Amino acid sequence: QVQLVESGGGLVQAGDSLRLSCAASGRAFSSYVMGWFRQAPGKEREFAATISWNGGATYYADSVKGRFTISRDNAKNTVYLQMNSLKPEDTAVYYCAASGWTTSKADEYDYWGQGTQVTVSS
Repeated sequence: QVQLVESGGGLVQAGDSLRLSCAASGRAFSSYVMGWFRQAPGKEREFAATISWNGGATYYADSVKGRFTISRDNAKNTVYLQMNSLKPEDTAVYYCAASGWTTSKADEYDYWGQGTQVTVSS
């Protein structure tokens, strides 16, 4: 079991930056691939970014590539999502999740946090 708790969301203006954190507890955080997903009102949950167990490989959705950076600190059992140049269309609830392999498919992630709201005003 892995418990995930996101933090760092908030209300910002377009062009601003935010850093989300996801603290993990439970077994073997460093053995999991970690991902960030987001869900806007009335829309399906969508993939944003994922990072391999050792941080050596990262993948991004086209919609966030070049603006968002995923990273992890296995010593702190934490994964981060640095979000720069935020746009109103980035407004969503952001979730971190843990998987046994690298994937962008939400249904292949086994553990989820409760989410943190990010709102970007124009």
